[in-house]
Parts: sequence; C-alpha cells; structure tokens
Amino acid sequence: MSDAAVPVLSPAQLNKRILSVIIFTFFCYLSVGLPLAVLPGFVHNQLGFSSFTAGLIISLQYFATLLSRPHAGRLADRLGPRRVVMLGTLGCGISGALSLLAALCSGAPHLSLGLLALGRLFLGVGESFSSTGSTLWGMKLVGPLQTARVISWNGVATYFAMAIGAPLGVLLNDAWGLSGFAGLVAALGALGFWLASRKPAVSVTAGARIPFHRVVSRVWLFGLALGLGTLGFGVISTFITLYFSSRGWTGAAFALTLFSLGFVLVRLACGRFILRVGGLRVALVSLLVECVGLLLIWQADSRWLVDCGAFLTGSGFSLVFPALGVEAVKRVQQQDQGSALGTYSAFLDLGLGLTGPVAGLLIGHWGMQSVYLAAALTVMAAGVITLRLHQQHRAATPMSER
Repeated sequence: MSDAAVPVLSPAQLNKRILSVIIFTFFCYLSVGLPLAVLPGFVHNQLGFSSFTAGLIISLQYFATLLSRPHAGRLADRLGPRRVVMLGTLGCGISGALSLLAALCSGAPHLSLGLLALGRLFLGVGESFSSTGSTLWGMKLVGPLQTARVISWNGVATYFAMAIGAPLGVLLNDAWGLSGFAGLVAALGALGFWLASRKPAVSVTAGARIPFHRVVSRVWLFGLALGLGTLGFGVISTFITLYFSSRGWTGAAFALTLFSLGFVLVRLACGRFILRVGGLRVALVSLLVECVGLLLIWQADSRWLVDCGAFLTGSGFSLVFPALGVEAVKRVQQQDQGSALGTYSAFLDLGLGLTGPVAGLLIGHWGMQSVYLAAALTVMAAGVITLRLHQQHRAATPMSER
C-alpha cells in the first residue's frame, strides 16, 4: 500500500489498522517484561553470581536496544517495516530459546550465564526491531496525519505488556522455574514471526535518502528533550520502592499503579490534542505536569502525597514521547522516517540506561529524596529545550498558518 493511497477512515477503522500491527509491540514488550523479576534471582541465587552480575545481565538488553535502534529504523526505510518486524520477533524468540537452554545448563553456571547474556543481546535487538518496525508499519497503514495516534497506541501496548509481564513471569517461574517464562518468550517470538509473515507488506517509500548524520542532526534535540523527560519515569519505576522503604512506609506498589493509571488515562483521553494544537505545545504542558509531580514526591511528608505525585508524573510523561516524536519525524521526508524514529527512540533507551547509575551516585551523596529533585530539574531542562524548539517553529511559520 502506498502512503499516498491511504483512504479516509473512521476512528474505529484507524484503530483496527493500527492494532493489527501494534500487536507485535505487545508481543515484544511482554517478552521484555517476563524475565525482569525472575532473572536477577536466578543469576544470584541459583547460579551463585554477585548482585552486580545479576544487574549487568539485565542491563545488557538495554544497551543492545540503544545501539541497534537507529539501525532498525534505517532497515525499515530500505526493506520495509514488515521484514524488520519479522527480524525483531525472530530475535525475541531466539532469546527465549537461549534462556531455555540456560535453565537446562544451570549445573554449569558459567555456561548458563553466557547463554543468558547472549539471549539478552538478542532480546535487545529484537525489541528495537519489533517496536520501531511496528510503529513505522502503523504509520504507513494509516498515513502521516495519524502519526500521533500510532505512537500513542504503541505506547499503550508497551506499558500494558510490561505491566502484566513481570507478575506473569513470577507466576510461571514459581510453577516451572526459568523454563516457564523462557518457553513463553520463545512461543511469542514464533507466533509473532508467523503472523507478520502472513500480513501484506506496505510499499517502501521511494526517493533519495539523506545521509544518516543529517537525520541525526535534524532530530537530536527532540531526542535530547525526550531523554531528559524520561528521567521521571526512570526514577519512579526504579527507586520508588526504596524511597518508601527509606521512609518506613508501605504501599509502593500502589504508587506504581497510580503512575501507570495516569499514563494510560492521559494517553487514551488526550492523545488527539497532539494533532489539534501541535506536538510541541502538548510536550510543554506534559513536561510541566511531570515536573510538578516529581517536586511533590521530593517534598512529600506522607504516602498520599507521594501517590498524588506519582499519578501526576505518569500523567505528564504519558504524551511526551508521541508529542515530541510527531514533530521529530516531520523534520525528514517519508523515505527517512524510519531512521528518524529509530534515532529519536534511542534517546529514550539512553535516558533509562543512565538513570540507575546516576541516581545511585546521588543517593550515596545526598540521600534518596535527592533523585526526585534531580529528576524534576532534568525535566525542567527538557522543557527549556522544547520551548526553544517551539520558538524556532513559530519563527519559521508564517502568521497565516499559526
């Protein structure tokens, strides 16, 4: 199907088309979520390695995703998103098979650890290929005017899959050990590959493609704002449990639930405003709300204030990725949108990858609360960058088009 040949569709038809390919994002991030609560315990308790090694095994996937994300976008532009999604689901399936072998080889700890590490690398590459490819696939199915809708649905699929993946992984591990979740990951990869192979491909947009460094030069500021704005999500998802513990409180899980609830509600209810008022304006408001939520957590003297802060942070962060993403992909022609999307998304991975070590240093010097103040200041910096981009956009837009 050609990008220019997309017919006028009703909202229900648009959502149906988008969901038909966003299902691959769901499979991907379910595969990402399943091992999260299980692998560290397996590496530390059963294989006998240090907590640092257990953490490193988890981090390998994020670095693989970060490094491969721009390449996934470039391949999607050249080969088409369907092939990239097929490669991504294949990578996720291989990671499950390698984890299954690692479980069978647990009597040889170093071999088992090596298989797990290799599986994490495959999962990281599979994540970047599956998510980037399915997003671009959805954009081509419904046309460039619906980019915000595609990215929004992609995010809902991502966080919903992650939310159910971790507890499901624990249940499978309790019942069947590591083989339980590993087998499901392998099966999801195989199912995703089969489903993608049966869907019709969309056409690759013709036209001269600009060099990759020029793509980076056009989208990096949007990516930097995204990476800085991601810190709010990073410090809540990683440290809110420790924050509650340091204050002698219980109920950290409820704060995480409220964060997720705010994220999903705003993404579903307010995503349409990106197209109506512009991505940069929506991003500015979103970053402001996220910053207020983080400051509330920083100064909170009760659990309910932290809960309110978590809800506001999730609500604010919800539209940052699609709002800035819509503006980022506008900076290139359609034949380069995969490269732009992959490069832009890599800043999200970078932000999440740096959150842990940087926040750990802050906690060691200034205590647990300091990470929420630092995150709020970082989100403010993202807002300053977004404001500058908005001012540049207004200066370049004729008065009649504002």
